[in-house]
Amino acid sequence: MKNKYRKYLITSDKDALWGFYINNLGRNVIEKHSEYPSKDHPDQYIFTWDKGRVLDEFHVVLITKGQGIFESKATGQVNVSDGDVFLLFPGVWHRYRPKVETGWTERWVGFSGHIAKQFLSNGFFNTDEPIISKCNKPSILNHFNALYKLYDEEPYGYQRLASGICIQLMADLYNIKSGGNNIDSLNSLVSKAKSMMYKNINTTIDLMQIASHLGVSYSKFRINFKKQTGLSPLQYHLLLKIEKSKELLLNSNKSQKEIAFELGFESDVYFNRLFKRKTGLAPGKFRNLSKTSYKK
Repeated sequence: MKNKYRKYLITSDKDALWGFYINNLGRNVIEKHSEYPSKDHPDQYIFTWDKGRVLDEFHVVLITKGQGIFESKATGQVNVSDGDVFLLFPGVWHRYRPKVETGWTERWVGFSGHIAKQFLSNGFFNTDEPIISKCNKPSILNHFNALYKLYDEEPYGYQRLASGICIQLMADLYNIKSGGNNIDSLNSLVSKAKSMMYKNINTTIDLMQIASHLGVSYSKFRINFKKQTGLSPLQYHLLLKIEKSKELLLNSNKSQKEIAFELGFESDVYFNRLFKRKTGLAPGKFRNLSKTSYKK
């Protein structure tokens, strides 16, 4: 790896209209007892430790080796080390530096746009918790390396391609942030539960029995399942049934009552009410409208 790589980009109005665009990216190895930050950045990015800095864009900074200090108006001073990511938010004062006795290796990407702002306004990331630990994973490094390669080669439409990679990076960071230390076991548990639900789509499922089969308490199962999917296990299983019922309505001549019975609903009245609540249409109307639209 080269010790230093930097790209500061010129973005067009068309890039901005895309909703998510990258302003700069790079990587740097800061040796022990080196001056930091260096003075060879563009004016809007230069800062001193004494004064700190306020940016008008987002930055993701990944530390892959060494230790240092991060401080923002929202957090106060926090220690950071190998594997930590810290997020810089528009309009929030901050400063950071490696420890003199260790130095550090840093990678970063800065970006803007109304899609980027949604990460903050929708609560996925917030200024009070800018540090995400244990990010020294191959997937995170691969996203950075893909960005460096793209900006070296600059193929047609590379800004839009880069925005997609950066959004994947943010998705991975959010998964690490929300999944915590047990992200692998969480993935396995939820994946197995989904498989069991689908295999039992025609029955009234016993969710406590599924939790027991997976070796966890029902409360832990429910919390982990909702953390991963955004839905409770019961709601997820009901939505599976609704999706299956759509398939049967469109691809069979079975009556509403037969479909309700086949999918294990307690009555066709309950099925009708649930289907309408989830889709906005009664089953019969859904079937008729869908078939009419296919004929056009």
